[in-house]
Amino acid sequence: MIQIVPADGRAERGVIAAMRARTAEKTRQIETTVSAIVEAVRQEGFPAVERYTLQFDHQDPREISLDRLDAAYAASPKPLIAAMEHAAANIRDYNEMLLTRSKEWTSPDGGVVGRVVQGLSRVGVYVPGGTAAYPSSVLMNVIPAKVAGVEEIIMVTPPTENLNDAVLAAAKIAGVNRCIGVGGAQAVAALAYGAGFIPKVDKLVGPGNAYVAAAKRQVYGAVDIDMVAGPSEVLVIADESADPKFIAADLLSQAEHDKLASAVLLTTSAALAEAVDREIVRQTGYLSRSEIMECSLRDFGCAIVCRSLEEAAELANEVAPEHLEIMTENPRQLLPAIRNAGAVFLGAWSPEPLGDYLAGPDHVLPTSGTARFFSPLSVDSFLKTMSVVEYSWDTLAPIKDHIITLAESEKLTAHANSIAVRFE
Repeated sequence: MIQIVPADGRAERGVIAAMRARTAEKTRQIETTVSAIVEAVRQEGFPAVERYTLQFDHQDPREISLDRLDAAYAASPKPLIAAMEHAAANIRDYNEMLLTRSKEWTSPDGGVVGRVVQGLSRVGVYVPGGTAAYPSSVLMNVIPAKVAGVEEIIMVTPPTENLNDAVLAAAKIAGVNRCIGVGGAQAVAALAYGAGFIPKVDKLVGPGNAYVAAAKRQVYGAVDIDMVAGPSEVLVIADESADPKFIAADLLSQAEHDKLASAVLLTTSAALAEAVDREIVRQTGYLSRSEIMECSLRDFGCAIVCRSLEEAAELANEVAPEHLEIMTENPRQLLPAIRNAGAVFLGAWSPEPLGDYLAGPDHVLPTSGTARFFSPLSVDSFLKTMSVVEYSWDTLAPIKDHIITLAESEKLTAHANSIAVRFE
C-alpha cells in the first residue's frame, strides 16, 4: 500500500523532504573506509589493489581475455543476444544523432575561430558483479563512449569465480577494448591513479554500491566521473484518463530496485490514486521482489492528489526525479512545463523500462534532485573540446588597440606588449 496525501501546500512538501533525506545512507564509516583504500592505492599502487581484492573478493585481480568475451557471447541464449543487439543498435543510433562535430568559421573581425571536438583517450567502465549484474548498463555506458571516439575503453568487474556471461557478452557487443577482473573501491582508485597493469583513465563511469560511489566521489579531480548516483526514483503525473494498472506496474518497476527507491504518483484524481493503491497490492502479490517493493513503497512511496496538472508539474520540478512519466490525456501538452527530470516518458505506451533497456537514450540518469543541474550520460559525456584561433596581420591590426586597452586595464603589461611588439 502507498500513502495518499491531499496537496495542501504543506503535506506534499513533507513527502518531498523525506525523499531527499534518504540519501543520508552514505555514512561516515563508509567514507572513512573508502578513504583508507583510495589513499593506499594512490601511495602503494598495485600491491594495495591486490591486497584489498584478496580481502574482499578472495581472488587475485586479473586480465579477462577478449576470447573469454567471445565465449560468453557464444554461450548466451540467442533471444538474449538478439535483444542486446537490438538495444545496442538503438543506443548507437541515438548517440550518433547527438554527436557534436568540430567546426570553424569566420569571426566578425575576419579571423578564423572554431572548436575541435574529440573523444577522450581512455575511459574506465565499472560493472557490478554478483547478483547485481546488469548487461544493459554495459551497453549504456560503453556505446556512447565508442560513438564519441574514445580510443580505449576498459571495463572492470569484480573477479568472481563465475563471471556473468550476459555481462561479458554485452561487453563484446558494445566494443570494450580490455576487461579486468577487479572491483570495489580499489578498482576505482586503480583507474584513477594507475596501478600495475591497470592503467589510469581520463574518466570513470558506471554504477556500483555505496563503497564504489564513495570512491568515485573521492577520486573526482584526479579523474572525471559520470555522477554519484543515489537510489532509483520514478515520478508519475497522471489524470483521470490514466490506467491505474499501468501506473501501479511502473511504480513497482522502480520500487523493486532497492528499499531506498522512491516511487511517487502526482494525480488530479483521488479515485485514480485509490485505484492505483489497490493495483499495487494486487500486483505485488505475484512479483518476485515483493519484500523490497513493500519496504520501498511504505517508506518512500506515495500518491499526492494535486489541485491541477500545473501544480503537479511544479512539484515534479521541485523533486527533479530521475524518471518522470506523464500519463495524461495529452501528455505532450505538459512537456513544456517540465524543467527538471533525468528522462521524460510520454504517454501510456512509453513505460520507464523501455528507456532502461531499448529506446536508445541512456539509463544513467541524475538522481536525488540533481536533475536540476546534471544531464543524462550520453556521447557528450565522453567528448572534450579545444578552441581554435587563427588571425592574420590584416585581421589583428584593426583590433590591436582594444586588446592593449583591456590588458592595461588589468595591469597585465606583458599581455599588452605581446600585441604591441607585432606592430612596431
